[in-house]
Amino acid sequence: MIMATIYYTATTLDGYLADDEDSLDWLFVQEHDDAGAFGYPAFIERVGAIVMGGTTYRWVLDHLARSGGAWEYTQPTWVFTTRPGGVPDGADIRYATGDVAPVHAQMITAAGDRDVWIVGGGDLAGQFADAGLLDEIIVSIAPVTLGSGRPLLPRRLDLRTVEVARNGAFAAVRYAVER
Repeated sequence: MIMATIYYTATTLDGYLADDEDSLDWLFVQEHDDAGAFGYPAFIERVGAIVMGGTTYRWVLDHLARSGGAWEYTQPTWVFTTRPGGVPDGADIRYATGDVAPVHAQMITAAGDRDVWIVGGGDLAGQFADAGLLDEIIVSIAPVTLGSGRPLLPRRLDLRTVEVARNGAFAAVRYAVER
């Protein structure tokens, strides 16, 4: 298997990751099968490094604080932010700012023969695409619309459909990014 940089996410039918208040409530009520097509457990096994934006990171930290959960990622995680925050126990967090290209090189080294996962948000994934560093987008599309919120990918990209499947309520699609 060839290592890739992948934006793996879920979106609403109208292309939003979160609502205007950064809520994902729409996502957690959708039926899905972890063992089904494009399921998270199989995906995360292939991931050797993670990157996310500051808003996504703060959402994860807030979610952990509310739920009493623990940081679940064993992979080194880069957070692009100008406002570094706390680091959960056991987490390998590396803060970054600026151009994604030199940081991507560090992530590739850390990932070894495994994939790099761009968790979100959409603008960060777009920055990787702009730099020619995004290989795939795997997106699960929920049967819900929000009307506004955080966009899936606020860029124009040419994509090639590689695979389409259904997982519970989601239409799941894997795209190759055309360069």
